[in-house]
Amino acid sequence: MSIGVFDSGIGGLTVVKRLLSVLPKESIVYFGDTARVPYGSKSNATVIDYSIQNTNFLIKKNVKAVVVACNTASSIAIPELRERFNVPIIGVILPGADMAYKETKNGRIGVIGTRATIHNNAYSNAIKEIDNEIEVFEKACPLFVPIVEEGWTHHRAVYEIAEEYLKDLREKDIDTLVLGCTHYPLLADVIQEVIGKEIKLIDSGIATAEVVRNEINRIGLETNSAVPGNLDLYVSDIPTTFKQVAELFLGKKIEEVVKVEIEELAKK
Repeated sequence: MSIGVFDSGIGGLTVVKRLLSVLPKESIVYFGDTARVPYGSKSNATVIDYSIQNTNFLIKKNVKAVVVACNTASSIAIPELRERFNVPIIGVILPGADMAYKETKNGRIGVIGTRATIHNNAYSNAIKEIDNEIEVFEKACPLFVPIVEEGWTHHRAVYEIAEEYLKDLREKDIDTLVLGCTHYPLLADVIQEVIGKEIKLIDSGIATAEVVRNEINRIGLETNSAVPGNLDLYVSDIPTTFKQVAELFLGKKIEEVVKVEIEELAKK
């Protein structure tokens, strides 16, 4: 049995990369909903509907757990998914919030994410559940996702957009910044340069991979294979572009990326 991972597009590869490092013997089935990206500008009802379809697709691939590697879907759809599906459903919000809380020294944490993640106060609510005294400053950065999907991770335009988005957070005396979208670690170099070298960046994918490992061990479903697991990649559009980005980011040859028709996803 494999670990299922879904995201709205390419960004979830940041979580896959961490999972491959932490759980090298586990096989992973990844679905990137590249035809319907971004989720951050969609209504909550639409995000829930897409998340149910994506999870159902992964369940049909015989996965033993599902990682919701999309911050927007994690902030909106987790309760519905846990009610509908009888496998562990692991989001990226709580692991990222916990890591940010452990890293901050001055109790002032910044969060950047899609409009939906920020509108739903996903990280601020999670962090304040841990410690209500922590101050959280959130900023929506909607253009970061299409920039990553376009592959412009170091384009000069990215620096100008990052400066516009992050200038207010620089004035808040934060010492920790949560990259509240799985696309954003692909812009980590730019974000770090613009926000300041002294600010600790939090990649939720790192924390999430540890949570997945603990959960797999807890339910006794860890693999005992002696060889590295397989990585099967599925997308709903532009498989060729996705393959190129996947190889660049994961640093390994990808044999195939399979396109899934939207109509197939919508089947009950």
